[in-house]
Amino acid sequence: MFLDESAVIKGGLASYNVSHHEVGRLSAKYVQRILTGVKPKDMPVQGVDKIALIINLKTAKQIGLTIHTNVLARADRVIR
Repeated sequence: MFLDESAVIKGGLASYNVSHHEVGRLSAKYVQRILTGVKPKDMPVQGVDKIALIINLKTAKQIGLTIHTNVLARADRVIR
């Protein structure tokens, strides 16, 4: 298991972490509001609730691991 999708792309088995794209999008919204004059103390704290599951099926096959189709169906991305 890895924290970052890039490690799975390079051959890691899987990652389960917040979407970095979503973190960047949320951060940009905060910056935009601050630049337009909203004080940070007046902004609510928000978190990312989207967690991405990335599975490298090629790696799973190489180590002799069978991943159930239900798990593959729930994955946000499957690398074949």
